[in-house]
Amino acid sequence: MKKLSFVFAVILLITVSCTKKDNSEQLYGTTWELEYISGPKIAFDGLFHMKKPQLTFDKETQKVMGNNGCNGYSAEFTLEGDAISFGEPGPTTMMYCGQGEQEFLKTIKKINKYSFDEDGKLNLLMDDVTMMRFKKVTTEE
Repeated sequence: MKKLSFVFAVILLITVSCTKKDNSEQLYGTTWELEYISGPKIAFDGLFHMKKPQLTFDKETQKVMGNNGCNGYSAEFTLEGDAISFGEPGPTTMMYCGQGEQEFLKTIKKINKYSFDEDGKLNLLMDDVTMMRFKKVTTEE
């Protein structure tokens, strides 16, 4: 009986470890608004006093669009499992709104992974450290 339980446990462990859930579909059809950024010594509301950065992922074009807290933002992105990377941002207006835009652009270049927490928030990570956290603000129907 112990041998059978052990074999069952091993098979279950192998099955669970080999089954990798694809969470990428959760990225799409939603506008994500930044609610946390790691690093800056300035308070979040001080960095983004005019508006908070927002991103929308387009599956067909593999582009992310929105704003960086000041100017428009768009860039290509690449997904592979839980790995994500962002290309160089496209042309933008040159309005100056403080330090928030620079912090956003500097931080998003460091991102190499993503995850969703139990509340459905999008976490953009550098390795296993959450660098940016976004909440859903709209869902396309």
